[in-house]
Amino acid sequence: MRLKKKEVQVLKKYIITVVSIILVLLKSLLSLDYKLYEIVVVDDGSKDETSRVLIDAYNMHPVRRPLHRSIACQPEEFIYESYEQKVPLTLIRKKNGGKADALNMGINAAQYPYFICMDADSVLQYDSLKKIVIPVLEEDNVVAVGGTVRPCNDVTLKDGRVIKYRLPKNILACMQLLEYDRSFLASRILFDHFNGSLIISGAFGMFKKEAVIAAGGYDHGTMGEDMELVVKLHSYCLTNQIPYSIKYATDAVCWTQVPEKLGDLKKQRKRWHLGLFQTMWKHKKMMANPKFGAVGFISYMYFLLYELLSPFIEVFGVFTMVAAYCIDLLNLPFMLLFMLIYASYNSILTLTAFFSRIQTIDLTVTFKDCMKAIMLCFFEVTTLRFIMAFVRLTAFRGYKKKKLDWGRIERKKMNI
Repeated sequence: MRLKKKEVQVLKKYIITVVSIILVLLKSLLSLDYKLYEIVVVDDGSKDETSRVLIDAYNMHPVRRPLHRSIACQPEEFIYESYEQKVPLTLIRKKNGGKADALNMGINAAQYPYFICMDADSVLQYDSLKKIVIPVLEEDNVVAVGGTVRPCNDVTLKDGRVIKYRLPKNILACMQLLEYDRSFLASRILFDHFNGSLIISGAFGMFKKEAVIAAGGYDHGTMGEDMELVVKLHSYCLTNQIPYSIKYATDAVCWTQVPEKLGDLKKQRKRWHLGLFQTMWKHKKMMANPKFGAVGFISYMYFLLYELLSPFIEVFGVFTMVAAYCIDLLNLPFMLLFMLIYASYNSILTLTAFFSRIQTIDLTVTFKDCMKAIMLCFFEVTTLRFIMAFVRLTAFRGYKKKKLDWGRIERKKMNI
């Protein structure tokens, strides 16, 4: 099939952007304030010049060494290494097998007991490694630690340090920032109290290599491989009566880009919701199962009712209210008051998380940004949430045919 000129230009721009983002990521990783670590980059059979650009940029040399595949994955085509930086840098190019397969290759190549998986459009804060290993040093049976993910749109970073902080200019990105704060500083802290976390963001999470290999690594058949791995670790350890804990490090920070276009956000949320469904279905044996304790009774049921089924409940509620109003069965003043109380409560929760984050990490925010956050948090609760509910409802359309079609999301170069 012959691509049109416009399509070729868009593809070329996308390739250049992706390569530049990876270079930015590597620059930040090489600046981390930590003494002993390595960097492994896996090229999952890309059709662009990603590998060549990295080889030239870091003066990498080919090596011949066997990789022990503790987890099945597609074979490597070549391996390049560079020792010119303060930490070893390894590039592995392999046959295309998907994201989960690439992550499994990275796990096989990792030399240390713990590894961190990252997305290419994310940047670690300079002290993030020191912070995320603290739970491992405090307890012997930690198998995974999740970090905090924050949107970096319009944030200026240098060597992993925040030089200039401001809320994103883009309204959609700003509302996602508020959403991230509410998620990471509210619900995930709650689950951390009883070892009930079911998800660690794919953008930043540390795992014990031995435990992940024993559990089977990342699953190729799900879009939510990050959540599926965490649920799999719960299932494996509880089934085999292995003492374990999964922790959350609130002060270990990873900065990531969030979509600035509604179309890109829709693709992302559909993928997330499908991944949630696939994980919940695959591990349905955990549902309210006494064998899995609080994870089965509380965590699983929470994600089932308040995450997976919530769009169905919310949309059904909207249609019910409209129908009741049309046939004059709705007490409109009471319903409006109820919705106002609901929106106010959620807005207060969101703003509490937002200002807590600002204060705890000592970021300077202008009065204008504070007013912007206050106004947009109400809009996010009353409008964007219901739009995303309708979007998540459509996630199952064409699921059988395109269950692993990720879709392309536009990225831009970071301010770093």
